[in-house]
Amino acid sequence: MSNVAQIKKKLLVRKQELEQEINRLDTERTQSEVVQDPTDQATISSLEDLNISIQKNERDEYLMILRALEMLDAGSYGICSDCGLAISEKRLQLYPNATRCIACQEMFESA
Repeated sequence: MSNVAQIKKKLLVRKQELEQEINRLDTERTQSEVVQDPTDQATISSLEDLNISIQKNERDEYLMILRALEMLDAGSYGICSDCGLAISEKRLQLYPNATRCIACQEMFESA
């Protein structure tokens, strides 16, 4: 299996995991809305805030994976979105939804 095929498989597996987790969190939120006890409601509210934060991070990662899959299909996968140079294979293996090379990512994070 080629590196690109391995990366695509990794992306698809992670995409499915995120879909399941996002659906689970949505279901938990819906179920927690029926609790009436004020003490339970306060606890659930705190947990819901945490779940919302986790869900936002997972949705962000999900969108990045969708973008990476689109780039794979378009033939532009592995090209830095900032400088246009190739992203190292090692980086793509470790972080398959990367859209920037290490140098551009470091500049982005320091800005």
